[in-house]
Amino acid sequence: MTCKLKRIGLLPRIIIAIVLGIALGNVLSENWVRLFITFNSLFSQFLGFMIPLIIVGLVTYAIADIGRGAGRLLLITVAIAYVDTVLAGLLAFGTGSWLFPAMVEKTAHLTHFEKPVELLPYFSVKIPPIIDVMSGLVFAFMIGLGIAYGKEKSTMKSVFFEFKEIIVKTIAKTIIPLLPIYIFGIFLSMTYTGQVYHIVAVFAQIILIIFALHVFILLYEFAIAGGFARRNPLRLLWNMLPAYLTALGTSSSAATIPVTLKQAQLNGVSEDVASFTVPLCATIHMSGSAMKITACALTICLISGTPHDFPMFLHFILMLAIIMVAAPGVPGGAIMAALAPLASILGFTADQQALMIALYIAMDSFGTACNVTGDGAIAIIIDRIK
Repeated sequence: MTCKLKRIGLLPRIIIAIVLGIALGNVLSENWVRLFITFNSLFSQFLGFMIPLIIVGLVTYAIADIGRGAGRLLLITVAIAYVDTVLAGLLAFGTGSWLFPAMVEKTAHLTHFEKPVELLPYFSVKIPPIIDVMSGLVFAFMIGLGIAYGKEKSTMKSVFFEFKEIIVKTIAKTIIPLLPIYIFGIFLSMTYTGQVYHIVAVFAQIILIIFALHVFILLYEFAIAGGFARRNPLRLLWNMLPAYLTALGTSSSAATIPVTLKQAQLNGVSEDVASFTVPLCATIHMSGSAMKITACALTICLISGTPHDFPMFLHFILMLAIIMVAAPGVPGGAIMAALAPLASILGFTADQQALMIALYIAMDSFGTACNVTGDGAIAIIIDRIK
C-alpha cells in the first residue's frame, strides 16, 4: 500500500487533499478542524524557518553556475530571459487588474460566515528564521557571484553544493510529502468557516484566463523570434510542440532539455548555440511561471482585500524573475522560491502561501511547458545575434 501511495504524483495528492478538505469541512466537528489547524501552525512555522535557507541554498549555487564562462552571449541571453519573464508577469498583472476585480465581485455572495470565522490551534511553537528573506537573498548573490568569478575549483563552491543538496532533500523528503496534509488543513478550515466557495468560484474562472495568457505569451515570443529569423512564427512554434508536450507530461524544465535541444536545432538553430542557450534558459527563463504566480497572487490580494498597487507588484515581479533561478530541478521549485517575495513584498500570511502552493501545483505542467517552449524562441534570437 505504501509503495502504491508513493507512486501517486504530487498533483493528484494535492487534488485529493483539496477535495477531501472541502468535503470534510462540512462534516467534521470543531475539535477535528482545530487538530489540523494545529498541524498547519507547526508546519507553517517550519516553512517560514526554511524560506531564507531555501534562498541561500538554491540561489547561491545557481548564480555560481550561471556566472561561469560569462561573456557577450551569456549576458544577452540572461537579459532576454529576464526581460521576457518580467514582461509575462506584467502582462498577468495588467490583465488581472482589468478582469479579475469584476470576477471577485460577482462571486462575493458565495462567502458565508455561519460558523466562527477564526479557529485557533491547540498550541503553537515559534521557529524564527535564522536570517530574514532580503538578507538571505543579498547574501546568496554576494557569495554566488564571488564563487562564479573566483577559482574554478573552490572549496566554497563544494560547500554550497552540499548545502544545496541538503535543502533539496529537505524539500523533497519533508516539505513536499507534508504539503498535501497542509493544504488539506487549509481547505478544511476555509470550508468550515465558509470562505472556500468564494475562492473556488473565482479561480474556476481565472484558470481559463491564465491558460489564454499562456497561449498569448508563446505567440508573441515566436512572433519576435520569427521576425529575427525571417521565418513563419507559427511553423517555428509548431516545431517546438514535442518539447511542449514533454514538459506537459514531466513538469520539469531539466528533464525536457534533450527534446528542447533537438527541436531548437530543427528550427535551424546551430548546435553550439542550442547547446548553450537551452540548458541556460531552462534555469533562468520562467515566463510561464511568473505569469501564473503573479495572476494567482493578484487574485488572492483581491479576495482578501490586501494592497495590490502597481509599484508593489512591479517590485514583486522584478524580484520574482531573479529569485526563480533557484527553481529548476526542485519539486515545485518556482513556487517554493516565490514564497520569499510573496511574504516579504506582498505580505502574504502562511495560509495565503499555502493557497498559492496549491493553485500553482494544480497548473504546474502548463507553466513549465510555456517556459521550455519559449526557450526555443530565445535560442532562435541568439542564433541570429551571434
